[in-house]
Amino acid sequence: MAFEWKDRYKLDIEEIDKQHRRLFDIGARVYDLAVLNDSYDHYDEIMQLIGELLDYTEYHFTFEENLLEKYNYGELDKQKQEHEFYVRKIKSISSKDIDEDQKQATLEIVDFLSEWISSHILFSDRKYAVYFKENGINV
Repeated sequence: MAFEWKDRYKLDIEEIDKQHRRLFDIGARVYDLAVLNDSYDHYDEIMQLIGELLDYTEYHFTFEENLLEKYNYGELDKQKQEHEFYVRKIKSISSKDIDEDQKQATLEIVDFLSEWISSHILFSDRKYAVYFKENGINV
């Protein structure tokens, strides 16, 4: 499954881990819609989930950036750039593309989301978790 939470994603920062799990849950719901093998039109559900994903992602990124700023994390600007890229990509998803080929468009979205979220957590977010631990910062 594209969106399955694994222990390797844990950063041992309770609130961040909780938020990351929520992103995985929303992504899993998008995936579930993408692989449905029925003849129903799921456009409204897909668009609703993408909106929910975008809203929650923006909430999470703001929370994370504020936390990193509070503790003077040196790679905050890089983190913000990665976040902006992700948000722009989600916002660029064309409702026309989804309307024309729901399954294909939704699977492409799922591929991007699962790859980006997992690699971002494993590499970029892991760096600040290590920084916090090395500097005795308990969040």
